[in-house]
Amino acid sequence: MATFVMVHGAWHGGWCFDLLRPALAAAGHTLIAPDLPGMGGTDEELASATLAGWADYVADIVRTAQQPVILCGHSRGGIVISEVAERLPDQVSSLVYICAMLLPSGMARTDLKAIFGPNALMDSMLKRHPSGHATVVDPTLAPTLFAHLSPPDLAAAAAARTVAEPNAPRQTPLTLTAARYGGVPRHYIECSEDRTILIGEQRHMQRLQPCVSVTTLETDHSPFLSTPETLAAALIALA
Repeated sequence: MATFVMVHGAWHGGWCFDLLRPALAAAGHTLIAPDLPGMGGTDEELASATLAGWADYVADIVRTAQQPVILCGHSRGGIVISEVAERLPDQVSSLVYICAMLLPSGMARTDLKAIFGPNALMDSMLKRHPSGHATVVDPTLAPTLFAHLSPPDLAAAAAARTVAEPNAPRQTPLTLTAARYGGVPRHYIECSEDRTILIGEQRHMQRLQPCVSVTTLETDHSPFLSTPETLAAALIALA
């Protein structure tokens, strides 16, 4: 049985994967879903958050987890799991990108945004944090962007739990090698109705970084809310 280490996306926390636990546990798997350091923290904590620091933090969790470890990243979490695989290629059995950032070495999340241009819906929802080191989302608009196919009560509750997202990790280019990161099998779970990372963007990243398998879910950006049983089944199949 596998240990799923799940890395949340921007403005979220490990709580977003809670609805996956029953199905994974019933199949004999373990789920670990930490909150990344600095998320929603003080001005100093937001300013000090780095991609390397996040990757080191998750790598420490992987080191102590029961093998095999399947490392999953949602949305911005994709850049974190790629860096963890570079650090621990022998301790990560596979990588799963859930409508996530799947970027080659040398590219940052902000570079992809520059390629595809603005997302009007997202841009209207984002606000600059007073510290200048982070962004926050408007919780009244977040369900429309993140979870428009999810049960409204779950979408609203999730939006209310969003926190400030540090800027630096998304602005940092990845540093990956073919010998280490490149040796870990990659899988992609794409979400066809995603309004945050559009399906065209997801498939562009898959062309940049081909995967062993691609699973298509007809869901929004939050499949852990809209179709948790289907997402869990896809993860179990990959295990």
